[in-house]
Amino acid sequence: MHPSQLQIKDFTYHLPDERIARYPLAERDLSKLLVYKNGIIKEDIYRNIGEYTDADTLLLFNNTRVIEARMLFTKSTGSTIEIFCLEPSGNQEITTAMFCTGKVRWNCLIGGASKWKQGLLEKKIRIADKEISVFAENVEKMTNHFIVEFSWSSQHNFAEILHYAGILPLPPYLQRQTEKSDYERYQTVYSKHEGSVAAPTAGLHFTNNLLSHLHKKGIAEEYVTLHVGAGTFKPVKSEIMQQHEMHKEWIQVKRSSVQNILNYAGKTIIPVGTTSLRTLETLYWMGVKAILQPKAATINQLEVQQWDAYDLPLRNISAKDALEALLKWMDSRNEDELVCHTQILIAPGYKTRIADALITNFHQPGSTLLLLVAALTGNDWTKIYGYALQNGFRFLSYGDGSLLWTQKAGANG
Repeated sequence: MHPSQLQIKDFTYHLPDERIARYPLAERDLSKLLVYKNGIIKEDIYRNIGEYTDADTLLLFNNTRVIEARMLFTKSTGSTIEIFCLEPSGNQEITTAMFCTGKVRWNCLIGGASKWKQGLLEKKIRIADKEISVFAENVEKMTNHFIVEFSWSSQHNFAEILHYAGILPLPPYLQRQTEKSDYERYQTVYSKHEGSVAAPTAGLHFTNNLLSHLHKKGIAEEYVTLHVGAGTFKPVKSEIMQQHEMHKEWIQVKRSSVQNILNYAGKTIIPVGTTSLRTLETLYWMGVKAILQPKAATINQLEVQQWDAYDLPLRNISAKDALEALLKWMDSRNEDELVCHTQILIAPGYKTRIADALITNFHQPGSTLLLLVAALTGNDWTKIYGYALQNGFRFLSYGDGSLLWTQKAGANG
């Protein structure tokens, strides 16, 4: 069955409200770890994850950093307008937009939009004991968002403005306000590049001590960047997947990272988080497109769309050949970094081309993230989630997690 014909009702389960972890554990790596391999489930904690991975394994981490994407403005009438920054407007790359000074346009959600149809909103902030006015203008209403122009009269970049004017966004299902501790705990210890509106939560379980322990064991690490968008929480409302539009997200991957992944092709590669997995498998399909279009003029021609993984020809290309083709394409254009969107949908029917396993949290019923887990584990996803529910595992962003082994596609995959 083509994944477009999947019915989302087949990928749901009952998640009691009390099983949602609204706060993290005091120590990151004491979270419970469910290990699934060859149909067998074991239980441990993240601190011992090295016992389930061999030396000469590559762990792939997403080093994005969550931005303070929520800003509250007060109108002269006293009413509050909440602006939630989604991504830069006009297809501008996130890193560039974060370093803009003076003025920038973003695609936003607006709480209380009916109360703000025109005119400037002003918010005063203090940076280094200097008061700065930040202005917001509602430029245009689009189908699913608004275009808002922010402006300010200082040389600070937009990342700094957000840091002082914004609030770190928490997932809506936590049903609580952001607290001081979240500014540390809702970031991975290796977060680096600002641009996400949600954390790559599988990485929240890792500490510097754990990373050091894994390194001493001979387990290598590599970093890619996928800026997590609000679409990660977008529910699948259609009955079949064909009617669901997968969200697009920005990825940034250095040439040296692609080369390192190629060096481990044929060994063991484990992405930490669904975002790392989606980035990793995107690289494979970009390589396939580079084989199909070796003279592609722009990276946009190599971007992976929602159904590419199921509809492209040459679907039996090896990971080695795909990654080599991608590197050759980059070298022919003197590209040291891939910066583009991915819209890849990983659902049952998909076999991973590069990843051997996945480290991930427990996801919402009826979500594209749960479809991804079902793609890796088949019908055993129900056994995995049933075990977690029956054995005290905590769910969603601040909850516990799992190490799920899969079988990669073979020559005929």
